[in-house]
Amino acid sequence: MLTFTALGPFQAWADGAPLDLGGQRQRAVLARLLVAGGRAVPVHTLIDELWPGEPPAQALSTIQGYVSRLRRALEPGRAPREEAGVLVSAPPGYALRARTEQVDAWHFESLAKSDGPPARVWEAMESALGLWRGPALAEFAELSWAATEAGRLEELRLIAVERRADAGLALGRATALVADLEAHASAYPLREEAWRLLAVALYRMGRQGDALAALRRARAVWRDELGLDLSAGLKRLEADMLAQRLEEPPVAVTDPVVESPVDGPVLRVLVADDQALVRTGLKAMLDSEAGFALAGEAANGEEAIAGVRATRPDVVLLDIQMPRLDGLAAARRILAGERPPKVVMMTTFGSDENLYAALRAGVSGFVLKTSPPEQILAALRAAAAGDALIDPAVTTRLISAFTGRPDPDSPPALAGLPDDRLDVLKLVARGLTNRQIGQTLALPEEEVGLVVKSLLEHLGLFDRAQLVMAAYESGLVTPGGK
Repeated sequence: MLTFTALGPFQAWADGAPLDLGGQRQRAVLARLLVAGGRAVPVHTLIDELWPGEPPAQALSTIQGYVSRLRRALEPGRAPREEAGVLVSAPPGYALRARTEQVDAWHFESLAKSDGPPARVWEAMESALGLWRGPALAEFAELSWAATEAGRLEELRLIAVERRADAGLALGRATALVADLEAHASAYPLREEAWRLLAVALYRMGRQGDALAALRRARAVWRDELGLDLSAGLKRLEADMLAQRLEEPPVAVTDPVVESPVDGPVLRVLVADDQALVRTGLKAMLDSEAGFALAGEAANGEEAIAGVRATRPDVVLLDIQMPRLDGLAAARRILAGERPPKVVMMTTFGSDENLYAALRAGVSGFVLKTSPPEQILAALRAAAAGDALIDPAVTTRLISAFTGRPDPDSPPALAGLPDDRLDVLKLVARGLTNRQIGQTLALPEEEVGLVVKSLLEHLGLFDRAQLVMAAYESGLVTPGGK
């Protein structure tokens, strides 16, 4: 049986034996098709994403050669003129055909999103977490599509950890869960659900004082890291514990993220575009994808600003050119508000000056309106997770045009920063998450987060995308460089 593993070292297997997938870029072709989840990936997308910035002149024939060699590796018994059954032609590109259980990442996602009574959820989450053998797609971390997908899968893994614990509490397994939940809350101190589960587990063991102490720790971390008090849900939990009226674990409540009983946190997206047809297509895309919900829509910049105030979305998908206040001006006003959502700009081509100004204003990145749905959804997930994402077709032109140019509003020079801070900044500019940076530099993820926070403060910035631009502007990182 042919199987594929991406949750750890990337590999294809035939009846348990590893297959020779060739060099790094050839392997990346197969990995990119796996990430597409069976959907076709156009050849021009493969070229742009495998050689971000400067594809070789013979890129098309090189891709065709990679596909041909991969087909021989995956289906060695296929006759020369027989149609491929695994890595198939799907004009204008290619697709990976496999069953869910053949691909560990697909199987993991299916299990992690399954629902049912607590015993069934416990079993499904145990099986899902058992598929992990290390960071997903780590060998392709320098490629933005792989980093984005790895971040999405990691978030799903954390949700699976928390769903397993929630089911375990319902099954009366609090004692067995406390140690794991303590480690989980310490590793991810900004996750509300981690603290809720730990506090409830301690309370159910009869350790009310320790449960309240856990919530005090959460409050201290959130004040130090975010300047915020506990969420409304954790405050209610604390009050219930103090009043000793907690009988069943309450459902965690957060302001910007609503809980779905099946798929966990749902990203609420406000769509703003002056073309009704574009809005209709985007709404259909969000409605058909688990984990997303339409928070509202707007036909111009003023409506977008009003919609943000009324609906408090997680992410705004904002056209850069709109009447009655363009997207750039709207983005600036949205991001200047209290607890602003993330903003992802949409463009068909766009002026380099506008794109550059929007990045400096703090938007989380860009997608092209012509991008396939999975790329737009990946951009929304990346933005919600705090990552910067710029479509490869925009990145090369934009950064090449502005690298090293003087700007009166540019951040202070980086010369005074120590080497360890510059190393982190370089990796941020390459699109790596804090977890991936920690693995690269052998640092705890929490320490990387503190370094990123200190870089933002030192440079007078407030968004990760601005750090990326600062690294390119200063010449610390160059397009296509290391």
